[in-house]
Amino acid sequence: MAGPLDLDDLVGRARDGQPRAVARLLSLVEDAHPRVAEIARALTPHTGPARVVGLTGPPGVGKSTSTSALLTALRAEGKRVGVLAIDPSSPFSGGALLGDRIRMTEHATDPGVFIRSMATRGHLGGLSWATPQAVRVLDAAGFDVVLIETVGVGQSEVDVVKLADTTVVLLAPGMGDGIQAAKAGVLEIADVFVVNKADREGADATVHDLKQMISLARREIRGASWRQPIVRTVAAKGEGVDEVVRALAAHHDWLVEHDELTRRRVARARDEVEAIALRRLRAELVDLRGGGRLAGVAERVVARELDPFAAADELIMDLRS
Repeated sequence: MAGPLDLDDLVGRARDGQPRAVARLLSLVEDAHPRVAEIARALTPHTGPARVVGLTGPPGVGKSTSTSALLTALRAEGKRVGVLAIDPSSPFSGGALLGDRIRMTEHATDPGVFIRSMATRGHLGGLSWATPQAVRVLDAAGFDVVLIETVGVGQSEVDVVKLADTTVVLLAPGMGDGIQAAKAGVLEIADVFVVNKADREGADATVHDLKQMISLARREIRGASWRQPIVRTVAAKGEGVDEVVRALAAHHDWLVEHDELTRRRVARARDEVEAIALRRLRAELVDLRGGGRLAGVAERVVARELDPFAAADELIMDLRS
């Protein structure tokens, strides 16, 4: 039986770079431990320095291979890197289907790398609901870069932009990704485009299509300030990855210069606070349902004693009292 949770000790060991402590904190936030608010309170003063990079794109473009190649390049620069790989959920256990045991094994023994697979647990948008807290853990633990690799779930993939300072959209030739990018809205969220598997036939056409779409959409989406680069890579061979790293650094410099980094992080914090508040309000509504209060006003709506809006107002007053 586990002893009492000593948060100060756990956070201190995570700050010292102890992988077991980092893993324990990640498990606590992913499992929505009752003391998750205390964990966030203890971690927050130590957060801020990490650069958060999201990698997204349709299935089959080589996101995991690209993430591994980026890890190698960032480690060559001396950066400590944390990876959150958002995986589909097992329908039986609710856990990550792919799991970190079969991901990026060449980095498994590197003390400067921490890789964690997290299950979506049914959360739309390709991101686990606990991902914001997991980013906070890795940031506070002193990682210079946090990479978030999403599952690739189509139109809801745009959720990654809510957590990342820089969003990388990966595409590949021969998959119709140019059209899919426009449909899924990833054109709007991309800060850097990567055409992976660029040694395949059709790479030139994919790059051309992207340039055309960027040219048409630039005024409407981003003005002329940041020109989204298109980088060709063959991640499996490590080709072009250094150029991706340079593009990420250039975008970070641009964010700082234009005070866009602060704006994005304020928006991220706003969304997180809103999500926490809504989660707590839903929990209170569940309590009202369990106590019969919700059923009572519902019966009055059916009896035409109340309209739904007046009924909702009564529930809100109950929540505030």
